[in-house]
Amino acid sequence: MNQNPLKQKKCKTCGVKFTPTKPLQSRCSIECAIEYAKVSRTKKDRAELRVAKERIKSRADWTKEAQAAFNAYIRARDSKYPCISCGRYHDGQYHAGHYRTIGGNPELRFDERNVHKQCAPCNNHLHGNIVNYRIGLEGRIGKSGIEYLEGPHEPKKYTIEELKTIKQTYKAKLAALK
Repeated sequence: MNQNPLKQKKCKTCGVKFTPTKPLQSRCSIECAIEYAKVSRTKKDRAELRVAKERIKSRADWTKEAQAAFNAYIRARDSKYPCISCGRYHDGQYHAGHYRTIGGNPELRFDERNVHKQCAPCNNHLHGNIVNYRIGLEGRIGKSGIEYLEGPHEPKKYTIEELKTIKQTYKAKLAALK
């Protein structure tokens, strides 16, 4: 039986050149093979863990993620504008302030006409500074837009699939702005 000797290879773990003893051998030693197995197993474990976490997320978790993506888009969309309530530009934190509250009008949670950049003092300390918010809102969406927001709406309870779509949509819109 006439076998050709195997050519030297470079170990894919440590980079040392070696002569393999088997045709498909890609590691120079057992130690390198074990190290490779540990690393590849951890990558596989992380991927499986990510999938498992996605499976056990509640609707509330998906709502938080969708809201975070939506709020980030609103802040980026309105980055050139001052606070809708007080009209100030400042170096402080800005929020995505809702004109009609989420608790009172959950169906308007992801309505872009209902949410605008608002400074933290107006949103937190002045409870939205609603009177001035309405004045600023009239300049941006007009009286008909305000009438729509203040009018009656069908109650809405978002499904997990809708929340996933909202999250993806606003992440894409944010990326397009940047």
